[in-house]
Amino acid sequence: MSEDTATVGADGQGPRSTPHLPATPLLSRIHRPGDLHRLTSEEVEALAAEIRRYLVATVARTGGHLGPNLGVVELTLALHRTFRSPRDTIVFDTGHQAYVHKLLTGRQDFSRLRERGGVSGYPSRRESIHDVVENSHASTALSWADGIARANHLQGRDQRHIVAVIGDGALTGGMAWEALNNIADSADKHLVIVVNDNGRSYAPTIGGLAHHLDALRTNPGYERMLAGVKHTLLAQGAPGRAAFEALHGLKRGLKDILVPSAFFEDLGIKYTGPVDGHDETALEFALTRAREYAEPVIVHVITQKGRGYTPAEEDPADRFHAVGRIHPETGLPVVPSRFGWTAVVAKELLALARGDERIVGITAAMQQPVGLQPLADALPERVIDVGIAEQHALTCAAGMAFAGMHPVVALYATFLNRAFDQVLMDVGLHRAGVTILLDRAGITGTDGASHNGMWDMALLAHVPGLRLAAPRDEATLRQALAVAVGVDDAPTVVRYPKGSLPAPLPALRTVGEEDVPFGAVDVLLEAVGGPAAPTDGVAAAGPLLLVGVGAMAAASLDAGRRLAAEGIGVRVVSPRWPVPVPPALVEMARECRGVLVVEDGLVDGGVGSQLRDAVEDAALSDGVGTFPRVARLGVPRSFLPTASRDELLADFGMDLAGIWAAARRLAGCPARPGTGRSSAV
Repeated sequence: MSEDTATVGADGQGPRSTPHLPATPLLSRIHRPGDLHRLTSEEVEALAAEIRRYLVATVARTGGHLGPNLGVVELTLALHRTFRSPRDTIVFDTGHQAYVHKLLTGRQDFSRLRERGGVSGYPSRRESIHDVVENSHASTALSWADGIARANHLQGRDQRHIVAVIGDGALTGGMAWEALNNIADSADKHLVIVVNDNGRSYAPTIGGLAHHLDALRTNPGYERMLAGVKHTLLAQGAPGRAAFEALHGLKRGLKDILVPSAFFEDLGIKYTGPVDGHDETALEFALTRAREYAEPVIVHVITQKGRGYTPAEEDPADRFHAVGRIHPETGLPVVPSRFGWTAVVAKELLALARGDERIVGITAAMQQPVGLQPLADALPERVIDVGIAEQHALTCAAGMAFAGMHPVVALYATFLNRAFDQVLMDVGLHRAGVTILLDRAGITGTDGASHNGMWDMALLAHVPGLRLAAPRDEATLRQALAVAVGVDDAPTVVRYPKGSLPAPLPALRTVGEEDVPFGAVDVLLEAVGGPAAPTDGVAAAGPLLLVGVGAMAAASLDAGRRLAAEGIGVRVVSPRWPVPVPPALVEMARECRGVLVVEDGLVDGGVGSQLRDAVEDAALSDGVGTFPRVARLGVPRSFLPTASRDELLADFGMDLAGIWAAARRLAGCPARPGTGRSSAV
């Protein structure tokens, strides 16, 4: 890659100059993993340093998962020098630690990392035959590896190895232990489990297993100590031998405390380690021994997150787990973070908890990213980090609600999918007073397909009694939080997007006052306008109704203003709690010429679908043969490509131009040039 390369910015605003990148004479010679075998030990060490410099320079420019990848440079080199990908399968748990793997498998242009047309931030089968698991949800790699190993055995491919790299907190997830239980029951597999033990997930890893591994890190001389004691006692004759026999009887118990070999071998899985994860020779030796073993083996590797980059090493919060654009020399952000949705949640939740001793926060290894850190700092006994265990988090919350507390479970929206059964059967069925905060709801874009929080409204609408708020600005977010934690007989959900807050969107008036807060629908714009052509089969009465759900209210309001300027009668509304559909919204829809619902979630089964069904049901119940058409703009039922949020919104006709074009078509207005890309359904 030329040092004077210019690329288009993620915001599409034209070329963005690329700063001078460090020279990579060794890395540029690596086009496939096999090329690593031609390097000497000294060259491998130099290559590791090259890779770190390149990661810092490129990720600083684009943003991404920096700390985890700096920590696995030597480990990834050793994996590819020991095993033969793709003949041998390497599975990365979570996937955010696969940047080095990408560099070693022919993907060395990181100029558009995590951008449309560039290298994705997680493994991708479309990019390389060396990538296997694209899902970036944690604790799944061992199950994948077990399945691949079993299939290889059934098809006579017993000489192929499977390597599962798990760590960064993923062993706190219960699914990993379900897999270990099954792996231990089948000893005919060439399966190597690499535990990348850096003591952290986003923040320091929480839980009993984490403390167990911590104990090992502080006791690497256990076997040497035991051998020394044995030699000393046996040299002292009969009394010494008697003492040794007594101590030998304690060996098993002591080993359980100090060394996890017993911990894992009790499951029937061979254990080796700990291995210095930054010593290439030691790593290759341990992995070679594991490769030659004909049964499942755990290789315990100790790594340092953020290794080799001083700002990351000195960051106590998350060792630069994920960063935006930063100055590579200092690690400081290029553009300071603006006051965002998560910051409002953090401040408001702390204030609510100070006033209500029943409120307790629960997080799944993401205390800081979801805004619980201020509460944990001020009231540490009121925040529980369960590790990467969303299922446990929700059922634990149901138990706490039963016992008189009000748990607030804060998650990224995408991770709630893993605990839907618990929301339905433990929280919903038992009408538990649990509040769920869904950070990064809707389209997140650059984090890839599995990180988009687009499924929640369609999923959660199936839970009887559950109420979901979709605030549109800071004021409605604070209001929704206050209401949610006051509900003790049903689950409440508050969803909000990633990023900075919009300008305030005040209501002109509120409809549904008799059913406040859950039935409230805020009217943001009313423009009588002139007559517009009716849609098929609908009486020519009333304005268009634009329903902007949550974060889509701002663009819907802008589209409404543009329609009003053309003389088209329009009303723009924002339901505070769109799930279930407020009765007032149904009545407003029935009075309108046509309805367009814009939502930052799955269009099939989402709020628009629910409103359409409610309008039709109400009309049929009243014996009315006609009713307005309810058109919907939302995220299609597909796995989204890596792109920015704005790019994806434009693709789906959910930006200002797309909403305006869809509304004009709904009103029967003639199409204008350049407005045909919106796809309202």
